[in-house]
Amino acid sequence: MTAPEPPRRSRNRTTVAIVTASAVVVAACVVTGFLVLRDDGGNGSDKADPKPVATGSATPDGKARSAADGGSGPLVPGWNTVVNAQRGITFDVPPSWARKSASWVSYVAKDDDPEEQPLVAMMAPAVLKEKWCTSDDDKSDSEEDTPLASTGTTGEKGSKNTAAAAKDTATNWVYGAYTQPDRNRLTIGESEPYRTKTGIQGSLVTVTSSGTPAKGKCDGDGKAVTFAFKNAKGAFVSWTYVGAHGVPDEVADTTIRKILSTVRLFKKGDGQG
Repeated sequence: MTAPEPPRRSRNRTTVAIVTASAVVVAACVVTGFLVLRDDGGNGSDKADPKPVATGSATPDGKARSAADGGSGPLVPGWNTVVNAQRGITFDVPPSWARKSASWVSYVAKDDDPEEQPLVAMMAPAVLKEKWCTSDDDKSDSEEDTPLASTGTTGEKGSKNTAAAAKDTATNWVYGAYTQPDRNRLTIGESEPYRTKTGIQGSLVTVTSSGTPAKGKCDGDGKAVTFAFKNAKGAFVSWTYVGAHGVPDEVADTTIRKILSTVRLFKKGDGQG
């Protein structure tokens, strides 16, 4: 058995964990959802399955499968499928987004927490422009990369309803990754009902920040969009987009909504080639 890697931090507040069968391995990157490292049978914790789920959109014979006729292919032609079998969620992203493995967990913690207990986390994320901004703010000769945006899924164990789950998760993402320790910079939108292409119904909340002082080269404002709903087992889960806000290459709302529209309940074989 190999020893786990020591933790490494990114932007002094955001880390990415790869959860294996024997250890939690922390690497550098940016993204988030609530993380509980224990297995509850798939009903809300965010301990990742040690067996990664394959991604792709082709059958063993090499032909693309269509979700419309019962296959596991993407709903948007040319896009790629992202799978979180443990949470029971599948969605699609444009080909420019880099898909992480099903055992990859991203999270944010409080800056002053030496134990880095996650405020929020997401499993099996897809990341856009992983090296969007690179900095060495503490002059340690160790550069850290900050992506433009990420999207992934979360188990919402303990939530009372979808509206509360969406609000809490979106708020924690923007606060944890962008504004902490200041909550006054947050603008929390009202919960709205939302229905995906495949008929999943739930609650959608958007949270943004504005005027956040830049403590380092890659600091600035953020945005999170969270859609909370119930999976096939009746457990509260969510999909979240989180990324930089108010920058020239900010991900357009139309793109975020298009990704969101593809969120669907996981079916065996989704994303497998």
